[in-house]
Amino acid sequence: MARRGERPATCPCGTGQPYADCCAPVHSGVATAATAAALMRSRFSAFALGDAAYLRHSWHSTTRPRHLDLDPGTRWTRLEILETAHGGLFDSAGTVRFRAHYREGGRAGVLAEHSRFAREDGRWVYLDALPQ
Repeated sequence: MARRGERPATCPCGTGQPYADCCAPVHSGVATAATAAALMRSRFSAFALGDAAYLRHSWHSTTRPRHLDLDPGTRWTRLEILETAHGGLFDSAGTVRFRAHYREGGRAGVLAEHSRFAREDGRWVYLDALPQ
């Protein structure tokens, strides 16, 4: 895995594709995520790479935080997409249930979330997390 600020050869989102062909075009604004799951993958990669600007940009305008400070001590290591509902090419909303694995201070952890996504101005954005 690349260090914060470095661009990795293989995409952090777990597809096995080169970063340049996977999440990089979405991060740079050259492309948009085609599905809610693709947006989830791009957001995980942004967390792994420390790209707070992209994370804020990919957040719904009604729930976007004013500031986003990423913890430099957290290293996001692996994403598991467990379930998707809707969020396809012709949908306006969808959900993604996932587990994001990380290391922090020498300890391993897992963030489990059931996220809601919606289209805003024609593109997929993260709305919020459903209660567990």
